[in-house]
Amino acid sequence: MNLRKYIISLRRFRVFHRLLGTSLALLLVISAITGVFLALKKNIDLIQPPTQKGQSKDLADWLPLHQLKTLSQKALSDAYPDLANNPVGRMDVRPDKGIVKILFEEGYWEVQLDGKTGAVLNIAKRHSDWIEALHDGSIISDSFKLVSMNFLGWGLLCLIFTGLWLWYGPKLLRKWKKKGAVK
Repeated sequence: MNLRKYIISLRRFRVFHRLLGTSLALLLVISAITGVFLALKKNIDLIQPPTQKGQSKDLADWLPLHQLKTLSQKALSDAYPDLANNPVGRMDVRPDKGIVKILFEEGYWEVQLDGKTGAVLNIAKRHSDWIEALHDGSIISDSFKLVSMNFLGWGLLCLIFTGLWLWYGPKLLRKWKKKGAVK
C-alpha cells in the first residue's frame, strides 16, 4: 500500500470537510436554534398560544364551520381593525378540546373559538408558525426550502462520512505502519 496516497486522501477529505462545514454552518445554526424553539412551543405560551377548552366535545352541538369562520374574522377585526381583511388560512378543529383554532394567512394570527357557542376564547399571534417557516426555509420561498433543505441534508451526510474517515483513517494508517504494510 502507498502511504502517500492515503495521506493525500486524508488531506483532501480534511479540506472538503472544512469547506462543506463552513458553508453549512449558518443553515445549521438557524436550524438548531429554531428547532429548539419548536420543541418547546407547547411549553412556552409566547411561542404558541395555549389551547383553550370549549363547552362541548360533541360535534353535533357545534355551530357550522362557516359561521365559526365569520365569528373569528369579526373577532380579529374588532380587536385589531387594521387586520379586517385578513383571509383565513386554515381551521384546526379540535373536537377533543371543544374548540376551533382559526389561523389567518397574514401576520400569523390565531383566534380560538368555542365550537358550541362561538365565544372567543383567545386571540394571539402564533410565533411558532414563522419560526417553523424560518426553520425549513419556506420563509424565503418554497424553492429556497427545497434547495436549502436538500443541501443541508446531503451536506450533513457528507460531513458524517468525511468526519468518520478523518477519525478512522489515521487510526488505520497507524495500524498499517505497525504491521509494516505501508511504504
